Amino acid sequence: MAVFSDLGLSPRILETLEKMGFTTPTPIQEQAIPKLISKAQDFIGLAQTGTGKTAAFGLPLLELIDPDLKQIQGLILAPTRELTQQIAEQMAAFARDVKLHVDVVYGGTPIYPQIKRIKSKIPQILVATPGRLIDLAERKAIRLDHTAYVVLDEADEMLNMGFRDELDKILSFTPKEKLTWLFSATMPSGIKALTKKYMEHPCEVKVSSGVTVNANIEHQYTVLKKADKPEALRRFIDVNPELYGVVFCRTKVDTQHLSDALIVKGYKVEAIHGDLSQSQRDIVMKRFKKGHLQALIATDVAARGIDVKDLTHVIHYDLPDGTEYYTHRSGRTARAGQTGISLAFVGRNEQKKIKGFAGALKIEFKKMEVPDLEDVMGLKVTTLTNDLLRKDVSQLYTPTLRSIAEEILADTSATEVLAAYLSRELEQSQYEREARDLNDHRSDQNSDRGKNGNRKRGRSGEEGYHRFFINIGRTDKMEKGDLLRTICDVTNLIGNNIGAIRMFERHSVFDVDNRHSAGVAKAFEGALVNNRSMRVNRDDEGGNRKGGGNERRDFGKGKFKAGKKSGHKDKNGNKENLKPFAKKEKKKKKRKF
Repeated sequence: MAVFSDLGLSPRILETLEKMGFTTPTPIQEQAIPKLISKAQDFIGLAQTGTGKTAAFGLPLLELIDPDLKQIQGLILAPTRELTQQIAEQMAAFARDVKLHVDVVYGGTPIYPQIKRIKSKIPQILVATPGRLIDLAERKAIRLDHTAYVVLDEADEMLNMGFRDELDKILSFTPKEKLTWLFSATMPSGIKALTKKYMEHPCEVKVSSGVTVNANIEHQYTVLKKADKPEALRRFIDVNPELYGVVFCRTKVDTQHLSDALIVKGYKVEAIHGDLSQSQRDIVMKRFKKGHLQALIATDVAARGIDVKDLTHVIHYDLPDGTEYYTHRSGRTARAGQTGISLAFVGRNEQKKIKGFAGALKIEFKKMEVPDLEDVMGLKVTTLTNDLLRKDVSQLYTPTLRSIAEEILADTSATEVLAAYLSRELEQSQYEREARDLNDHRSDQNSDRGKNGNRKRGRSGEEGYHRFFINIGRTDKMEKGDLLRTICDVTNLIGNNIGAIRMFERHSVFDVDNRHSAGVAKAFEGALVNNRSMRVNRDDEGGNRKGGGNERRDFGKGKFKAGKKSGHKDKNGNKENLKPFAKKEKKKKKRKF
């Protein structure tokens, strides 16, 4: 087994690592550090988050930077504010015994204090998010003409977040003879294109993803319908009162909707996503770390760089796209020798994905049932009753007040009083009265298949959903997220009530949980998007509903605006007939399914 002294590091760095308690390098550190120190070359390191990549590129930087040159020589780019902060803190700790200054800049906070700080003491190593770095460079607040090393950390996430143009611009600010070190969990086509453009014969090191799966994590999954996920999550939280964890959703819209729905029902949760300012994120994280929140509702990107101890659960409200993301998420629990639970909410057709994770990561998944409502209520009664027994009598409850209460309750037994108290508390939980079984017991292999083996699917979309047609498409310069926000704004539904959305050039179709679909089409009457009337109808109903009324609302990118109704015209100036589009879509579905 290798030790840090075998990797070519200087005595000062080795002494610092020993003081910090670092003795054995991780695989990516063992392979990357000697190559980066010994030879001037471009480098690609493929390894997951949490495998020690900061030390893998940070320690060689400290060895190679000239301490006498007071210019930015090492530039580290990362996708999120939390990750830049985490990297900067780690780098500063590594550099405490060498005469090098490390600083960090990121968006979401005022820029002028950062400008003043950097101008007063120029860092030799700068950690930055792409957007803020460009702002500083364009304001001439920093110079990158002495940059000898550029590190792209979590490069795949930077591309996923749309930073390709920003990376091109930043790299154009730096000298051509610089070295580029790229670290990433995956190697998608965008990363390959980046390496071909900016690297010359890079050295590549790849660390197997399977080595990072924590053996102390119990992997669980439960099969349920998408519309039942919010109530299922509540039940799991209620039967695990000590739960302290992170709930992962796919989009920031979903995180906010889910968080809002839980907060309304009294749960101590908060959403964390890219639309929050830095001060808002700091407040949320401070509350979470102090235990004032039971759970964070987060996206994968927003959770990067978050390191919180003692998490008991990671809940995959939406399944991740690949094994790397599943490992990243799950690895946030069961740290420092503790145990933890990774629970996945799985649709009937997603069970094969769970099997794929199990095979690729060499782990076992235990199938769980969504708790029965009676069990949830039983635990609540037990908890409330025990809390009541442990409650000390307040000094505010004076003998006079006690006599008033005793007089009122003279003809009432203690059992009846307790029943009334518990009933009130249970009603405040706002569960549906119908104790439905939320588990989807339908077989993944034998459900709703025709003779040719293809799954039957009606024109109204997935079972339990109604499909709607809307005359908004990609030509309206809207993405699925914009359309989802528009639908929620108009109908007052939440994202969890909306199923699949498919966008075409001139129209789209979207599914709505049939328990919430009544009145959806009517809600769009009189609404405008980008100054054009929105028309919505059930996709399995003939004709289109025309808007009525005088007041119009413009939902262009989610903004309301009063205006007059105007019929949409095509490029030739003719009024658009929406019925053929709806019928055409139906025919497509008949052929497909």
